[in-house]
Amino acid sequence: MKIEFWVIGKNSDKFIDEGVNAYLKKIKHFNDIQFHIFSDIKNIKETNILKEKEAEKYLSKIEPDDCIILLDENGDTLSSRKFAHFIEQRQNQSTKRCIFIIGGAFGFGDKLYKRSNYKISLSEMTFSHQLIRLIFLEQLYRAYTIIHNFPYHND
Repeated sequence: MKIEFWVIGKNSDKFIDEGVNAYLKKIKHFNDIQFHIFSDIKNIKETNILKEKEAEKYLSKIEPDDCIILLDENGDTLSSRKFAHFIEQRQNQSTKRCIFIIGGAFGFGDKLYKRSNYKISLSEMTFSHQLIRLIFLEQLYRAYTIIHNFPYHND
């Protein structure tokens, strides 16, 4: 299964970029992963229009058989072990491409919500959409270490 991680906008914090790159490298020991940064939408003040324009960017790159997982504050919360099981299930179902998506600062447009297969929340707390990149990749790495019985996760 190919995993892709899609985000909107460049990051302005060097430490986040360094952490993202470190975890991408670690994850590649277990599975193919691609990280895609979509450019920001400029000069739109209306939040709903902005979210729909961002959704259109994402939707234009999604194939019909892709599994789309939105990282969304209203999604299901999973323990690290349950998230590892979720990843393993996608692999066992022969999912070709699993795409995890972080929305912009205001979330997702309705069209992307409708197309998504799952919504996962990483916490009840709110994090910046830049910082969540690092948090998610650490959890994905942790999931692979659980799946492969690699010493990293402690219960």
